[in-house]
Amino acid sequence: MRAQDIMSRPVVTVTPETPAKRAAELLSSHGFTALPVTDDDDLLVGIVTEADLIGDRIPPDPRARDRAHPPAGDTVGDVMTSPATGMSPGCDVAELSRALLDSRIRAMPIVDGGRVVGIVTRGDIVRTFARDDAEIAADVRRHLSIYGGPDRWQVECKDGVVRILDEFDNATDRHVATVLAEAVPGVVSAETLAGNRE
Repeated sequence: MRAQDIMSRPVVTVTPETPAKRAAELLSSHGFTALPVTDDDDLLVGIVTEADLIGDRIPPDPRARDRAHPPAGDTVGDVMTSPATGMSPGCDVAELSRALLDSRIRAMPIVDGGRVVGIVTRGDIVRTFARDDAEIAADVRRHLSIYGGPDRWQVECKDGVVRILDEFDNATDRHVATVLAEAVPGVVSAETLAGNRE
């Protein structure tokens, strides 16, 4: 499964000149946790997150002992994280997931030649694995019908684990069927066996 299979697009982006308040409004209204920041050529220059916008924005309670409060940034450029990491549309979702977890970030911009073409969040990955087994099986059948015809394969799916029975006994075709199935969003693992339809 590749980033392009699950990324959200088109992407809502902001520029460094966007007011921080406007970025907060976009995050809130869309339910996002981060927004890619792009320049005039739509190239990725940073990312602005909920945490970036919260930092130093809430003044301390006036009754607090130490009332010193640094000024908050007015624009996205004042508060964004830069440079930002992006990954390609063809990157493996397993690699992308590891990058999100290792970096402790919630969203990864997807870039093609530096241009932002999508975004993948932790939520996108969770939704992929929450897909209904019947929906996953139908999607696998659709992919396999292109490769070997609509009636050749028997597909079962339970908890994202796909089992495929091939009408014929061909090791190369079984390998291809397994690879095609594993590329379907929501598939945890796949196995293709030669067998009849009993």
